[in-house]
Amino acid sequence: MNSLAYLNKYLYKYRFRLILGTIFVTVSNFFAVVPAQIIRMAFDLVNENIGIMQLYRGFELQPSAYSIFSSIVLLFGALVLLMALLRGIFLFFMRQTIIVVSRLIEYDLKNEIYTHYQELSLAFYRRNNTGDLMNRITEDVSRVRMYLGPAIMYSINTVALFVMVIITMLSINVKLTFFTILPLPVLAIVIYIVNSRIHRKSEQIQEQLSTISTFVQETFAGIRIMKAYVREKQTRKDFGRESQEYMDRSVSLAKLQAVFFPVIVLLVGISILLTVYIGGIEVSRGRITTGNIAEFIVYIGQLTFPMMALGWVSSIVQRAAASQKRINQFLHTRPEILSPDVPGTAVEGNIEFRNVSFTYPDTGIKALENVSFSAKKGEFLAIIGHTGSGKSTIVNLLGRMYDVNSGSVLVDGKDIREYNLTSLRQSFAFVPQDVFLFSDSIKNNIGFGLDQFSDEEIENAARNAAIYDNIQHFPEKFETRTGERGITMSGGQKQRTSIARAIIKDPAVLIFDDSLSAVDTKTEEEILQNLGRIMRGRTSIIISHRVSTIKNADNILVMKQGRVAESGTHEQLLAQEGLYKQLFEKQLLEEESG
Repeated sequence: MNSLAYLNKYLYKYRFRLILGTIFVTVSNFFAVVPAQIIRMAFDLVNENIGIMQLYRGFELQPSAYSIFSSIVLLFGALVLLMALLRGIFLFFMRQTIIVVSRLIEYDLKNEIYTHYQELSLAFYRRNNTGDLMNRITEDVSRVRMYLGPAIMYSINTVALFVMVIITMLSINVKLTFFTILPLPVLAIVIYIVNSRIHRKSEQIQEQLSTISTFVQETFAGIRIMKAYVREKQTRKDFGRESQEYMDRSVSLAKLQAVFFPVIVLLVGISILLTVYIGGIEVSRGRITTGNIAEFIVYIGQLTFPMMALGWVSSIVQRAAASQKRINQFLHTRPEILSPDVPGTAVEGNIEFRNVSFTYPDTGIKALENVSFSAKKGEFLAIIGHTGSGKSTIVNLLGRMYDVNSGSVLVDGKDIREYNLTSLRQSFAFVPQDVFLFSDSIKNNIGFGLDQFSDEEIENAARNAAIYDNIQHFPEKFETRTGERGITMSGGQKQRTSIARAIIKDPAVLIFDDSLSAVDTKTEEEILQNLGRIMRGRTSIIISHRVSTIKNADNILVMKQGRVAESGTHEQLLAQEGLYKQLFEKQLLEEESG
């Protein structure tokens, strides 16, 4: 319950709706209690007057007496229907207030979680998997909503109805009330225990269903490998084993549910038997009427669901508390990268790394050690080196995805930690090595970094990224949907679309993280030729494994084990006859042999 206390701010926000809902609950339960009293009056009326009606047999007044008697009984029936109608109206209002509040809070909570996710640093996403993030904003929030809506509604309804019915029953006969409600607490305990077991078994079934879904998805995704290694027979056995486990768990749940409802019917039946037996004794003693027995039987029916709801609500609250605890863990996570409260300023593009060292916090891998370099506005800086040499880390630090452990990263002579984070990142355009395209149209993917864009801007960016001609051959051209993660496009097409997305932003600093690796040499030359024109007047950083991509750079950094091993222009580095020359000659040999 401590975890659920986090939701009190939302309950307070919608307090007037909740108060109104409570009033509707109380009024609806009033109209639920009254029919039992009407039935008692009707039952007593019939019981007391049936003998008198017999006296009119054979007399002229018999039809008139029977007509009056029938009219009175019909009037009681009409009153019961009227009470049911009025109760139904207020139950509708109750759901329209309390259940709607739960939906409003669900909306607010999901937005709060999503907004908080966006504020968290890149390191958070490296520590947590996507499935867990999704579950907390979907499954966990849905369970919390069940607490905020049905659980609260039925709790209020149960308390209101229970108080009204018990007070009414006690006012009639204390002894009969005691025996009538005697089995009901047992019913609530049984329901709570069984519901808890049903919940555990349901969770196990969901886990196994998830296992089967993952197994099938991986099988179909790797069908080519499976067939190549002739593993169909073994895969069928594995699937059969997982399916058998799912069936066993489902049958176990079905058996438990099969016992559940007969037990409820048995306990309710015992309560009715006690009511009739003890009520009959009290009638014989003249303490109550036979109509009171009928009234009490109606009350038993009305109290049965509240008692069932107690166990159900307890189970819902337990699940909601566990889910809210998981949600709170993320909501209480603070971002490592914080933006100072300063106004946004324009970036010109002067970049400097001054004695920068950095170790990844989650893995402990030392990525950079005492790295220093600079790039003035309008310069073309290239970075080359083997995998794991620290090239991409430089880009991550420049975009303030992480903060340095020591040293400083300067932009226009000012430490990037002093910049407004949104303003800083808006000044950069980044083309990652691992290209990500949204499941949307090509046009919207290219224009992703802008709030507004024209078709002309989209087409120009596509031309400069050498993707325009490819797009024109697609059935719907720029309106063609890329599919999940751009699955409908080749690797080179996805990279060029990502380059177009950076170009259209018209940033102060352009960063390409090995973003030409999936294109052929001819296309690479075309893109670089176009980029040469676009890069004029703005700082450009290109990370690459290919020497051909960076040979025209104003300055080339050769990275080795987190350090700057060499730096200079293409000609200067070849003259040094060091690591750069080795890379260059190796790639020349590969191109000639290829």
